[in-house]
Amino acid sequence: MSKYILAIDQGTTSTRAFLFNKEGELCFKAMREVTCLYPKPSWVEQEALKLWVSVIDVVNELLVISNKTMKDIHAIGITNQRETTIVWDKVSGRPVYNAIVWQSRQSLNICQKVEKHRDYIQEKTGLLINPYFSASKIRFILDKISNGQKRAESGELLFGTVDTWLIYNLTKGKIHATDHSNASRTMLYNLKTNTWDDDLLKIFNIPKVMLPEIKNSNGDYGIASFFSKDVHIFGVAGDQQAALFGQACFYEGDLKNTYGTGCFALLNTGTQPVFSHNGLLTTIAWKLDDEIYYALEGSVFVGGAVVQWLREEMNLIKTSDESEKLARRVEDSQGVYFVPAFVGLGTPYWDDNARGAIFGITRGTNKAHITRAALEAIAFQSKDVIDTMQKESSLEVKILRVDGGATKNKLLLQFQADLLNCEIHLPKCLETTALGVAYMAGFGSKYWTSLDEIRKNHCLKEVYKPKMDQKLAYKKYLGWQQAINSTRSFKVK
Repeated sequence: MSKYILAIDQGTTSTRAFLFNKEGELCFKAMREVTCLYPKPSWVEQEALKLWVSVIDVVNELLVISNKTMKDIHAIGITNQRETTIVWDKVSGRPVYNAIVWQSRQSLNICQKVEKHRDYIQEKTGLLINPYFSASKIRFILDKISNGQKRAESGELLFGTVDTWLIYNLTKGKIHATDHSNASRTMLYNLKTNTWDDDLLKIFNIPKVMLPEIKNSNGDYGIASFFSKDVHIFGVAGDQQAALFGQACFYEGDLKNTYGTGCFALLNTGTQPVFSHNGLLTTIAWKLDDEIYYALEGSVFVGGAVVQWLREEMNLIKTSDESEKLARRVEDSQGVYFVPAFVGLGTPYWDDNARGAIFGITRGTNKAHITRAALEAIAFQSKDVIDTMQKESSLEVKILRVDGGATKNKLLLQFQADLLNCEIHLPKCLETTALGVAYMAGFGSKYWTSLDEIRKNHCLKEVYKPKMDQKLAYKKYLGWQQAINSTRSFKVK
């Protein structure tokens, strides 16, 4: 009987499970939505126990739907929303505070207190001081709970990003570990030594005893004993690095952009880190066996989430798929620009104080114009990131590989091709995040024996080529830049 790779993808808005076969084909899937909590403006939290329960649910549903058992599973891979921070009690296994989501800005004051170490931290981590990353979130939780620091120093508390939390529960508390890609997003990881850094821990006053062991992305993370007596977890990676791997971007110069809740462009820079001076992040792509690959990354905080906002908060659409149909009712946005800076701006601005705004509204503006402007904003923000990448490196973007839920929107992808004046390659399998970690798990467990074998599985569903006159595209982008600058100059006192 054929064996499958089980990929678990725990994201910001949903938890999903997939079965992939030897050809890299998606055979079965299951999904559960997960809820975000907003206790205060710019705060985003989740219940960590519910994240774990959602994993149990989707794996069980997947086995029922597929009519398979764990005996049909060769190995398990886990990919996750990165930077989201969980602290739990070592004895009870219970979280001591809600998971603080990567989008949350509640640890901004802590970041401001360590601003004097900005250059030192960037030199070591490749990251900019920002509440986006895990270190300040850990510090926030320790300050928030009773006797947090004392309990952490005594070894009572454990920290993990979502991958670590799931591994810990899947192995029934036997394994407390993460991989290099997730570790590099905590602001506690030294890119030069590829280890936790004592000086960084001292800056944030975080006890090292809290931290997980760091393993290879295709390493053995133990038996998933919650479900099976013998199936191992063999692949772990942060969602964006997993998507890079799933797009078969194995080599220096390969570039992908994921259009999910946020948008994340990653450029494979090979076996040497490239440090940015223009707002990009330097991060670990993955460590396979003994070789580390690095990437430059640009982050858009609100991508597909703007469509979710149109649906849930404004009731302009009933489903996300309706956004394209509604936007196509008008030829263009009629000069309307939507800057969805709900939680600040990411690359290249890194402005925590910016807030969302809509510009260019006239009496004739209707919900179709606003919806179209919202979709265009996703493409404009991605252009900001990719243009920065081109300035930072010798890369000339000719092909952009794309994935993520928002790539179902053809209007968005065509507009992106027009703005960038390059080809957009959409793969046959859109679940590249899950596919990437499945490949890592399969590579680590010898299900696939080489990267070349994996790359042969990669095939395209569609190619988008630029159609818009480039003078018009440039004019539209100038309007976007004006809107961004206006957003940044507006401060609420």
